[in-house]
Amino acid sequence: MSAFLADPVSAARPKPSRNPAAKPRDGLPGPLLRRDGAAVEWRRSEGLVPYPEAVAEMEARVAAIVAGEAGECVWLLEHPPIYTAGTSARDADLLDAGRFQVHRTGRGGEFTYHGPGQRVAYLMLDLNKRGPDLRRYVASLETWIIATLARFNVAGERREDRVGVWVRRSDRPNLPDGRQLEAKIAAIGIRVRRWITFHGISLNVDPDLEHYSGIVPCGVTGYGVTSLVDLGIPVSMAEVDSALKAEFERLFGATASPAASRLTEAPAS
Repeated sequence: MSAFLADPVSAARPKPSRNPAAKPRDGLPGPLLRRDGAAVEWRRSEGLVPYPEAVAEMEARVAAIVAGEAGECVWLLEHPPIYTAGTSARDADLLDAGRFQVHRTGRGGEFTYHGPGQRVAYLMLDLNKRGPDLRRYVASLETWIIATLARFNVAGERREDRVGVWVRRSDRPNLPDGRQLEAKIAAIGIRVRRWITFHGISLNVDPDLEHYSGIVPCGVTGYGVTSLVDLGIPVSMAEVDSALKAEFERLFGATASPAASRLTEAPAS
């Protein structure tokens, strides 16, 4: 996932540059806390959740938040191997259309891959109560990922022209033009409706990285993809989840165990 999309009733859609020059973003945003201090429901699904079911659950939860019938929620899950296409996806970037199912989705961004070994976190947060600022929200998501990676001694970095989190591959040969190889380890793709967020982030823990070869990931060429295990960090999904939760609470506020809600465990497939 990359980039972001706001419904017309909410806000205008910022358009990141396609300039291939890598420029680090300076400074990190402060915490994006709720004004009332209410806790965020923290959920985790076992098994593989089919993508259409996840989107339907998110849509239902966002509608309930808008109606004042439910609170905020973060949902951790994994999907079966799929490609998803955001609103800016170009057909030419789908290199192997028959490999996996392709899902057209309403999030911002272009093509990306989801599959086992990748931690997806869908965030349904109310920016009306945190500050209606899309750029700050996306920067906060990047900060959340970077802080999580730091717990495993991985230096994640942001780029001005490329949404997501990147790592420098000093263990690999430089590119033909002399630049150091960079690889994407986490992606971001969001949508906002009436300042309620949905979709979210994906962090590569130990997916099959060869599956990315069927697309141009996020429409960006000249860069690689990586994962924690690919970087030599033999970490479990449970350990990653624990780090994500700790850093989320530092940046976004307290979490709470799941209550009765529309979000349900989906069967493995």
